[in-house]
Amino acid sequence: MLTVIILVLTEFLTIFVFRQHLKGLSKAKYYTAVIINSIFSIYLWILFISVSSYKGLFDDPGHIWLMMNLMGAYSAILVPRIILDFLHFTGKLIRIRKTGHIRSLTNTGFIIWIVVFFIIITGSTIGKFNFKTDEVIVRIAGLNKDLDGLTIVQLSDIHLAGFLRHKGELVKVMENVNSYKPDILINSGDFVNYGWREFGRDDTILSIAKARLGKFAAIGNHDIGTYNPDLNQEGRDSNLVRMNELVKASGYVVLNDENTFIDIGDARIAIIGTITKGRHPDMIHGDLDKAIEGTDSADFRILISHDPNHWDKAVKGRTDIDLTFAGHTHGMQMGILTKRFKWSPSQYFYPKWNGLYSEANQFLYVNRGLGVLAIPFRIWMPPEITVIRLEAK
Repeated sequence: MLTVIILVLTEFLTIFVFRQHLKGLSKAKYYTAVIINSIFSIYLWILFISVSSYKGLFDDPGHIWLMMNLMGAYSAILVPRIILDFLHFTGKLIRIRKTGHIRSLTNTGFIIWIVVFFIIITGSTIGKFNFKTDEVIVRIAGLNKDLDGLTIVQLSDIHLAGFLRHKGELVKVMENVNSYKPDILINSGDFVNYGWREFGRDDTILSIAKARLGKFAAIGNHDIGTYNPDLNQEGRDSNLVRMNELVKASGYVVLNDENTFIDIGDARIAIIGTITKGRHPDMIHGDLDKAIEGTDSADFRILISHDPNHWDKAVKGRTDIDLTFAGHTHGMQMGILTKRFKWSPSQYFYPKWNGLYSEANQFLYVNRGLGVLAIPFRIWMPPEITVIRLEAK
């Protein structure tokens, strides 16, 4: 109900702003502006009614696609309108004795709207598919010579519903993964947003990516069904079973608080995976003690744990795990990322939010994710394919 009130109120206030502020323009310019604003309104209301009147299964990919587009419309249309209205009527309040309004304030509102709109549109059409490959060398002291040069590719946070209308982009990513000829492919979870139905037949696309020694995955908190309002505990348990089946059908070995081994020459790698449940700040990490049982014979230990905060809480300095792979943060899908400087709002929730971190001879790599969640755009925070090569130090 509150959303409806805000939508209706901003509609009327924005019409008033247009009439008062643009009345001095030529008729052609004025009506062009009114038509564009009307198109925005129609699009926004169609999305809002479609989402609010939806009666089907919550994790239907079409429904999630509509919800993300509605959030994009709020970001590109509703929020700038609120800013415009606030600036315009602030100007009227200041000029209450002289009548009229402060044109520079209203002009600022229009400029903000235009800038925000184009940033959101660019982030939704280009930014979210601007896949970047981050190639990283991890130098390990005492690394077994048979592991020197081992290539590990990491994917994370695919959130498949975001590729609903763009399957070709997902195919390109999988083919790109193959171009690096990985020895091992790691996926650190969150294949979906809400539930298993988002998977559709995307297991056939994810199966395109290959790795010489195998593909390994852990389950993320979204894969559990944590955010699906239709699921009770029994439903989440059932969802997890189906998710495991679909991830396995995509070619992965799924590690639910367990481990497996790979032998390379005289070297033995233990790959360990833990389940992640809950939601921030109450994340629930799997049973790491159970997951590492029997790995004492390994020359190198890899952990897949969706939440990077798990590394500080339970891995670093408390285990002999050499390299941990995480995701989860998405870099908040917006920020600044250059070779010399990186910043994202996610760093205030996840101190280790992107890139390689180390302490002593233990390493953590946090991937920015491949897909989008909640909002359908990425702003200066490109989706990531990680290529890690091990080197003896």
